[in-house]
Amino acid sequence: MAGTVSVQGRLDGFVSAISKAMKVSVASIYLVRQGDDLELSATEGLKKSAVHKTRLKPGEGLVGHVALTARPLNLADAPRHPLFSYRPETGEDPYRSFLAVPILRGGRGLGVLVVQSENARSFNEEEVEDLLTVAMVIGEIIVGDERLGGKGSALKGISLVSVKPETIKGKAFADGLARGQAYLHLPPVTPANLLADNIAAEEARLEEGIKKLRASVDAMVSGEAAGISRASKEIYETYRMFAYDRKWVGRLREAVHSGLTAEAAVERVRNEHRARLMKSRDAYLRARLHDLEDLANRLLRALSGEALMPGNKDISDKAVIFAREIGPAELLDYDRDKLKAIVLEEGAASSHTAIICRALGIPLVGRAEGVLDLIETGDEVLVDGESGTVHIRPVDTQISGFTLRENIRGEMTKAYDALRLKPAITKDKRHVSLQLNAGLLVDLPQMDLSGADGIGLFRTEFQFMVSDFMPKLKEQTALYRQAIETAGHRPVTFRTLDLGSDKILPYMDPVPEENPAMGWRSIRIALDRPGLMRYQLRALVTAGAGKHLRVMFPMVTTVAEMIAAKELFNREVTRARNLGLELPEKIEIGVMLETPSLAWQVLSVCDHVDFVSVGANDLMQFFFAADRDNPRVADRYDPLHPAALSILKFIAQGCKSSGTPVSVCGEIAGRPLEACCLVALGFDTLSMPVTGIGPVKSALLALDVEKLRAAIEPHINIHSRMTSLRDIVRNFCEAEGVPI
Repeated sequence: MAGTVSVQGRLDGFVSAISKAMKVSVASIYLVRQGDDLELSATEGLKKSAVHKTRLKPGEGLVGHVALTARPLNLADAPRHPLFSYRPETGEDPYRSFLAVPILRGGRGLGVLVVQSENARSFNEEEVEDLLTVAMVIGEIIVGDERLGGKGSALKGISLVSVKPETIKGKAFADGLARGQAYLHLPPVTPANLLADNIAAEEARLEEGIKKLRASVDAMVSGEAAGISRASKEIYETYRMFAYDRKWVGRLREAVHSGLTAEAAVERVRNEHRARLMKSRDAYLRARLHDLEDLANRLLRALSGEALMPGNKDISDKAVIFAREIGPAELLDYDRDKLKAIVLEEGAASSHTAIICRALGIPLVGRAEGVLDLIETGDEVLVDGESGTVHIRPVDTQISGFTLRENIRGEMTKAYDALRLKPAITKDKRHVSLQLNAGLLVDLPQMDLSGADGIGLFRTEFQFMVSDFMPKLKEQTALYRQAIETAGHRPVTFRTLDLGSDKILPYMDPVPEENPAMGWRSIRIALDRPGLMRYQLRALVTAGAGKHLRVMFPMVTTVAEMIAAKELFNREVTRARNLGLELPEKIEIGVMLETPSLAWQVLSVCDHVDFVSVGANDLMQFFFAADRDNPRVADRYDPLHPAALSILKFIAQGCKSSGTPVSVCGEIAGRPLEACCLVALGFDTLSMPVTGIGPVKSALLALDVEKLRAAIEPHINIHSRMTSLRDIVRNFCEAEGVPI
């Protein structure tokens, strides 16, 4: 793939190599022309004069049949087959055995690869598999060459890249709408030279490359990179720790010293990391692999002589980056003013890149499977960071609909901004507190920008996950203190470490489990390993000195677990008091209700807590036994199902009867339709992503809660046969003028 000859030259070399390796008389490549005809584009054994002259319609002859069905055809005596089409200009008269396989890429047919011989015989399974593999490689090469500008003028008229409109559904990792031109982000090419001619020279090249790499990463962390102040400095600090890691650099030096080129050393160490981390089922560890990939690619670029400067990538004014994966450092290589969105074939919501995109306001769609096979640099694209949809080469109706949504979104943003300082009070005078979900200091300014009433969920595990080492007590205390001070008079609710499942600390050994979401996680780890929990609680008590401190424990399943967790907290308060340290002015201890078992103990648990926060994402996951990260089942069950609403109603009523404040945090709290239902059920505090504040507040200001309650309550009972109340709620809101 790294060859420098023309496309035609490489195709000719391929058919020659195939005929020799398989000991056949003929090897030919047919490619799809514009208009879907197949054209003989290279051959070894047939007449060369037929190349770029012989053409077949889809379905015509044996070759056309293979192109149409996209399946191999293996014949011992091809001329006897009823579909055989004789073309005298090719000179294929004497050849009887015939094996043809489709050249596919991303499910699209690019052509057909054929081998023939004079003897009548069927090719064996291994030969068929080999030819399929070769066909796949050919597809990658010829499309790659066309993407680079088409070096082979002899292939003029043959277009193998996609030209049709396409729509891909992925996952929305960062909100927003964007339109622009596609730009393919391609990692450095795998090195062609593996062995060093001069080991000392390669060692010097490696040291110079590492020096350039570290200088570029230092620039990011120090703030010299454009826009770094708007992102999370912690993530780039972690990235710098990778660049200065002695083990990583030591392995590179050992590889070069053994006789490899500097580039080959990078590949060897990269493959070692891949082999180790890809064995893990943990999503976060896999996400960290992409940071290492990013670092390796950056070092390869430094070795090639490329300047590693922020914003140095040449992109159009409205560029949408398409990549398999992209790291946080690679993100800064693009001009922030020109970059409009990012689309990834892989990616994860918890990745460093996703966190940075959310902080910078860049729409990000991930898990868009197969998108790289359909996109070309320069293609017009529409990226919907709300639904996770990507329109490639959109038609006029898609463009007009998208434009309308952009305009509406712009107008709505203005309207939401006008409501920023207005309290969320319903038409029948119910006051609802709208708060934010956060996890990094970069999230805190969103309180003022959105008009949020506080932080309803501060995920403390992010600080632990973005570091290679356990954050020191001072670092934890500083983070929590800054969050409290930034909020001012508004409450900040800290959730203690929610580890396990898909969140494993880099410095902890993962515990293999068949079902980690229901395994050793969260409060279970904390109670079994109380040292880590007490360390964090000590930082929280210290950070809350003289302030209002709210702490809640996640994934509590039984009242006994809550009592045990609260005892750990009280021991830290007692310790601080005995040492004469200043204590928080006010302390509130709460529980995150995320399991059905605790829901049925809500009255009992209220005896031991100051507040309850319903973790709707996990509660619905366990309630419906549907993994929320599994696309096959995640959207199958509606949170507005009568059964789901009944358990939420039971929780709200239980908390109200005991006088315990209760809130809901999770995705449903940030969606206007669901938020209206939650308020009607009795919840008056909702915590959500920043994008939900404006839409939810707008809906609540127009809502008559009692009217909605009267409309839905008759359907929330054990006799209900409905699968969802969504239509009832939607019709109610439309009739009442509630914007949803």
